[in-house]
Amino acid sequence: MRIVEIERKSLETYVKVQINLDQNGKVEVDTGIGFFDHMLSLFAAHGGFSLNVYCAGDLQVDGHHSVEDIGIVIGQAFRQALGDRRGINRYGFASIPMDESLTEVSLDISGRPYLHLETPKLSERVGAFDTQLLEEFLRAFSMHLGLTLHVRVLYGRNTHHILEGIFKSLGRAMKQAIYIDTSSNQKDMVPSTKGMLD
Repeated sequence: MRIVEIERKSLETYVKVQINLDQNGKVEVDTGIGFFDHMLSLFAAHGGFSLNVYCAGDLQVDGHHSVEDIGIVIGQAFRQALGDRRGINRYGFASIPMDESLTEVSLDISGRPYLHLETPKLSERVGAFDTQLLEEFLRAFSMHLGLTLHVRVLYGRNTHHILEGIFKSLGRAMKQAIYIDTSSNQKDMVPSTKGMLD
């Protein structure tokens, strides 16, 4: 089973993340930022994995440290849970409509972190969530997982819909990429001609 628990403590945040990549449906998120809780819950639900996130952060300052550090720890948790990536699909893609918005996510669990993010102009906040922190979360997640991540919102007007489409697409694309087809003769192989993903 690909199960990991990680804690991270700093002077700004305490973050605890548990993931189970092979168990669908158990999601508990408490970050102190309601809209972000909702987005992480969508990410896990559409990704088909269990996720437990707790964060006590310096929200009296703002949400930056909490959101970034959660991205760091979730990325680290995925990296550990995937191990040497043996048997995974490696690549994932999803195109998700959310009312008037349309989002595409393409990703590669390559060991080479990279983020490309394109969105229409976003409102400054959705609830208590500062929308500038979307990029901080995605960058931290991709850096600490070793993920090449391309996120493109082709169009959209409602910021809530745009962000929801991004997290749903990210979950769906990750679900493809981490999947191991046990019936395949590739299930014991690292999906790279180099023999490693790092």
